[in-house]
Amino acid sequence: MEQEKHEEKAQEKTRGQSFWELVRFALIALVIVIPIRILVAEPFIVSGSSMVPTFENGDYLIIDKISYELGSPQRGDVVIFRFPGDPTKFFIKRIIGLPNETVDIKGNEVVITNKENKQGFKLEQPFVKNPANNKDTHFELKSDEYFVMGDNRSASSDSRYWGAVKKNLLQGRAFLRLLPIDKIDILPGNYKQTE
Repeated sequence: MEQEKHEEKAQEKTRGQSFWELVRFALIALVIVIPIRILVAEPFIVSGSSMVPTFENGDYLIIDKISYELGSPQRGDVVIFRFPGDPTKFFIKRIIGLPNETVDIKGNEVVITNKENKQGFKLEQPFVKNPANNKDTHFELKSDEYFVMGDNRSASSDSRYWGAVKKNLLQGRAFLRLLPIDKIDILPGNYKQTE
């Protein structure tokens, strides 16, 4: 009888310890996961066809949020940002023009003019598979603005229509594609042009 009471107390003590260990584990996990989620990386699901064929509707990405805190976005980066017209919406596009540059579009040709290239240079765009016949347009970017375009030019709402994106709206760059599994990739869609 005495033995049974002793075993019951031991089981209660074990259950109590297990409960507090679980609570402690959950708190430690939250302390680690929440700052990473807020400051370092965030999931993003592609919606729509503006980045086809680089990204398809439903692709599951992890966004690198810290790179732009430590450095500047680069031409060719695929970025996720808050839409300037409605900051509750998130868009994914490619950076075409950088701060203080001029972007001229004539048909499918994009010409960038900046301090280093006063005569301008034609942007290489091997990632564009569906070009659009754009009307001639001219954009001058301010010191905190980026010109972004979708890779599927004929089906993309981008800076050609609603203007530049300010740096404070950039959430991060596409760092990792997790789904679909056959397209797992680090820095998916990454392209750097030599000027």
